[in-house]
Amino acid sequence: MAPPKGANPLIEARLAEILLDIERALGADCLFYKGSIAFGADDRIRDAVEGFTKRRRKLVFVLETPGGFAEDARRISDALRHHYREVDFLIPSHAMSAGTILALSGNAILMDYYSVLGPIDPQVPSQDGSKLLPALGYLLRYEDLLAKANRGEAGAAELQILLSFDQGELYAYGQARDLSVALLEEWLAKYKFKNWTVTKTRKIQVTDKMRKERAIEIAKKLNDIRRWNSHGIGINMQRLRKELNLYIDDFGRNPVLRNAVRSHHTLVLDYSLKMGLDSVVQTREIFDGRRWGG
Repeated sequence: MAPPKGANPLIEARLAEILLDIERALGADCLFYKGSIAFGADDRIRDAVEGFTKRRRKLVFVLETPGGFAEDARRISDALRHHYREVDFLIPSHAMSAGTILALSGNAILMDYYSVLGPIDPQVPSQDGSKLLPALGYLLRYEDLLAKANRGEAGAAELQILLSFDQGELYAYGQARDLSVALLEEWLAKYKFKNWTVTKTRKIQVTDKMRKERAIEIAKKLNDIRRWNSHGIGINMQRLRKELNLYIDDFGRNPVLRNAVRSHHTLVLDYSLKMGLDSVVQTREIFDGRRWGG
């Protein structure tokens, strides 16, 4: 995965300038990542964080991802927390699946009306390793067929499909699902709900048990893909607030920050498309764009 030829230093310098505008608006270091939460993303993000020559107390991670592996999300979070006491996530457009898990490890999540997170359906590699597939879809299909077979309602074709499922793969899918839920339960209670001390309506003092129970409730809802009907559905800020009772900061209310985020997002997507970049890691000091297998 070598850096592409023909990189444009002027465009990359401009992207660094805009990222500095975001840093000034937020009073934090910024790290931008676009790409899957897989294929060495954890190593590259760790290297970028270690590369800051001067570090602030807080990091804002600007994230755009279709998802990936829960284990990689855990490794990225561990690397960020090793260097920063406070980590916030800003979502210009979308952070799905493992990206949602990673974003929910933050002390705060910044979105606007256009931003979306997704259900926490962990992904697994296809048999040929060429793409990532949602694990929970396979588990639900297997569980539905098994229940139908146990009721004596499955036809010959359905029984054949049921027998074709690889038990080792199903176990791995279940492990990925359980890890996703466990990470959310831990991170939400530890970071997102850290400053939740009094309930909003009844003004009751919040206990560790209440934080844990709220975290479990949110994790289970996000893990219920029957609720959301699709692995790839986007859950916007309003639904996260209303249906999950999850507090989200609206960066769109700050015109300076909103304009900087939009300008950076538009330029980095255009540059990535023209350069054929599958992933980008950027700080004010480095720009690391790569093509898979390039």
